[in-house]
Amino acid sequence: MMNLAEKRIVVTGGAGFLGRHVIQKLQQLSCQHIFVPRSREYDLRKEQDICRMLQDYRPEVIIHLAAVVGGIGANQKNPGKYFYDNLIMGAQLMEQSRLFGLEKFVAIGTICSYPKFTPAPFRESDLWAGYPEETNAPYGLAKKMMLVQSQAYREQYGFNSIFLLPVNLYGPGDNFDLETSHVIPAIIRKCVDAVQNGDAFIVLWGTGEVTREFIYVEDAAEAIVAATACYDESDPVNIGSGQETTIKDLAELIKSLTSFRGEIIWDASRPDGQPRRLLDVSKAKECFGFEAKTSLLAGLQRTIDWYRNHSHEWKGGSA
Repeated sequence: MMNLAEKRIVVTGGAGFLGRHVIQKLQQLSCQHIFVPRSREYDLRKEQDICRMLQDYRPEVIIHLAAVVGGIGANQKNPGKYFYDNLIMGAQLMEQSRLFGLEKFVAIGTICSYPKFTPAPFRESDLWAGYPEETNAPYGLAKKMMLVQSQAYREQYGFNSIFLLPVNLYGPGDNFDLETSHVIPAIIRKCVDAVQNGDAFIVLWGTGEVTREFIYVEDAAEAIVAATACYDESDPVNIGSGQETTIKDLAELIKSLTSFRGEIIWDASRPDGQPRRLLDVSKAKECFGFEAKTSLLAGLQRTIDWYRNHSHEWKGGSA
């Protein structure tokens, strides 16, 4: 087990939604040397900026959370950008970290890397059993290349890197811009805003029949920190709650929790995305003792409460 309190740790994306929670978990372990490279100072798509960041912070551990990401609509509008930016960040950061002599590299992948028709529950061994769902395949494949790189580098160079696959995240501080948000913050915003505006209905994408698994952001952060300290193999590990729900049931639950009394209209002309998402989470428990603690009901209530208190910050976003 690595004593993280003594390590110099860089968290890319540390100012983001997941990153802030990862940093809090590290601070709870008495980590004193945590560094967050900001994109305005270090563009991680550029090799020279990566090299400068490594020289400036001299990390022993990197947790690579930085990503260019969004929901189905954002993926449809930006397939090239999402592919290139995520691919080049991951590939160059891991290569320069290897050359720098980094002790450990923690790569954060995505559930979008799994094949479109993966049998549920998704097992890590299923990752290469087919092509990802089309609307987010460029993003999913770009992130999955870090797994290939991680395994190749361990085999050839003995480089200690791990690859984690978190399922869909949600929680306080999420992205509530409807142009780029994921499903939970999008539904919460639409319901809360509809109550405030007295709207008779909201429109949601797809049929609502597909299923998803979600993990509360604090639980995901706990898993990442535990794996950083305790896991030292390049075999991928799922990070999730192991609980599946249909989008329709999710929407009805959020509708109830927000006291929205209007109608939900499903726009079936919009894509549903992957038919099912449910992870086999047994490996995370086996390898580093992680089990998600937060129920969907409790996590949604906290997220709704947060948005109600911060909704004014998002009124300039897409509605």
